[in-house]
Amino acid sequence: MKHLAAYLLLGLGGNTSPSAADVTAVLESVGIEADEERLETLISELKGKDINELISEGSAKLASVPSGGSGAGAPAAGGAAAGAADAPAAEEKEEEKEESDDDMGFGLFD
Repeated sequence: MKHLAAYLLLGLGGNTSPSAADVTAVLESVGIEADEERLETLISELKGKDINELISEGSAKLASVPSGGSGAGAPAAGGAAAGAADAPAAEEKEEEKEESDDDMGFGLFD
């Protein structure tokens, strides 16, 4: 996935046909070592193809896949008294959120 992300970043930057060396340079710029086997597979699979067309085709395929569901809406607020009772719980949740790892241990290029 990190190789594809780097490839797409290069495409956004104007490089319409990134090479393995280009992708490796992007990954190394953020301290990641490229997996040569996966990188060569990616480059060979995308060689001669327009990435924008591939994304459009994939989006069209995904549009036909059922996804999600209809969940119940949130209940209406119960008034000021209920809001005051929930204030300590909200503060606890805020503290937990601050202590938690925001990226859940995953980085963009992990």
